Amino acid sequence: MTPKQPGTTSNSGSKSRSRQRAATGTGLAEHIAAVQRLRRDYRALPEGAPVRLAKPTSNLFRFREPSDAPALDVSAFSGVISIDPVERLADVGGMTTYEELVAATLPHGLMPMVVPQLRTITLGGAVTGLGIESSSFRNGLPHESVQEMEILTGSGEVVTATRDNAHSDLFHGFPNSYGTLGYSLRLRIELEPVSPYVHLRHLRYHDASEAMAALARICADAAHEGHPVDFVDGVAFGPGELYLTLARFTDRAPWTSDYTGNDVYYRSIRRYADPAPAFVSSSSSGSVAGSAASGTAGPGDYLTIHDYLWRWDTDWFWCSRAFGTQNPLVRPLWPRALKRSDVYRRLVAWDRRTDFSRLLNHYRGRPQQEPLIQDIEVGIERGAEFLDFFHDQIGMTPLWMCPLRLREPRREGLAEGEHVWPLYPLENDRLYVNFGFWGLVDMKPGQRRAHHNRAVEEEVTRLGGHKSLYSDSFYTEEEFWALYNGTDYQNLKETYDPRGRLLDLYAKCVRNR
Repeated sequence: MTPKQPGTTSNSGSKSRSRQRAATGTGLAEHIAAVQRLRRDYRALPEGAPVRLAKPTSNLFRFREPSDAPALDVSAFSGVISIDPVERLADVGGMTTYEELVAATLPHGLMPMVVPQLRTITLGGAVTGLGIESSSFRNGLPHESVQEMEILTGSGEVVTATRDNAHSDLFHGFPNSYGTLGYSLRLRIELEPVSPYVHLRHLRYHDASEAMAALARICADAAHEGHPVDFVDGVAFGPGELYLTLARFTDRAPWTSDYTGNDVYYRSIRRYADPAPAFVSSSSSGSVAGSAASGTAGPGDYLTIHDYLWRWDTDWFWCSRAFGTQNPLVRPLWPRALKRSDVYRRLVAWDRRTDFSRLLNHYRGRPQQEPLIQDIEVGIERGAEFLDFFHDQIGMTPLWMCPLRLREPRREGLAEGEHVWPLYPLENDRLYVNFGFWGLVDMKPGQRRAHHNRAVEEEVTRLGGHKSLYSDSFYTEEEFWALYNGTDYQNLKETYDPRGRLLDLYAKCVRNR
């Protein structure tokens, strides 16, 4: 198969090139004018009215009742303002999707340090709501590559927050605040160089402890069997069938796979799994792992960098099977342009509004089902325990596995027990593993409301982990604020939203207001 060209230029971020500022979106002057309009619109909202954003897409799974309250038009903040390929920086509107951002950076041979899996996740959303992907074991979470944020606060002011300026408390408290402290209008982020292709290798493990031990070793070394690794994630198809996918940049590929048509990426993991030890051989050329590949091909799979970044989006990981799009009779008829996570999400939203699937199960005499759409994190040393619990008590497969470690060093002056990112308190120098699971679980007669979701919450708390807040949560207020640092949050709320114009975090994420 002839390799597809990803549209990147090799080493375009080199210091030997003259400085270049590439305007690829709204432009700074237009951005400043848009900020002034937004401040005016915010002041014009009726006192006491809920503050909402007019956004065409959402990746949240906290479905709220429709509202006729006026919404702020933030469409002017959905563009890349500028890219500096020499300094490897980009100024980006907060409502810019990663699909737009990647399309602007790849022609410069660059990408964001962490690119979440779904195309329509926005940069501002990934920072205020957290994001993760297979580069997170070395680059942390998306907010850790942000240098400064321009934020419309709940008080209606626009402030620029950095790690060490007068608004550093907001800078560090913004992640996991979900728009309850303010909205990011512009972010300056770091970029990293890419190669045209990515070589993937899928390693099979037969039990959870074995897989977690291997994951810890690989992430500690950023290498496997002497070969550097740039990306790591994995899939558990069952208690005895787990795969770690190790990927690395390469300048050449003997072929490239295409998972935007009839083939399905997650099914390829089993097909291409090979225990033989080899990546393609490498020589230094300045990629993030210190190498760009050359030489002979090893086992595994190859994707263009563009297709690697969006490998999960075409089928929303594996959730497109719920709509029949993985059926070989249906898939060729489903347009490529509609094989996207945002399309599937709109179908789920329609189902929630109409109650269609619940009624269908009722008339077919089938058990009612509970949506279980969550991401959780536990320390790698507790990962096998969580998997054992999940397979025994929940039974849903597959599960996504993604390691992460904070990139941000611990700041001087933090007391014991304080965290760099206080609203999602992960420990420095500790490897975590994120488990993602998205689907429906059969309910049994007599089970409590949200039985499986609550069981997951309780187990994650027992294991000392945390749960992402993009989906339904069922914590009591006491439990919630203990987990997500209510003391620091209330201090930030009093400083940046003293009149309570924005919802608080519990009201938004648990009460679904």
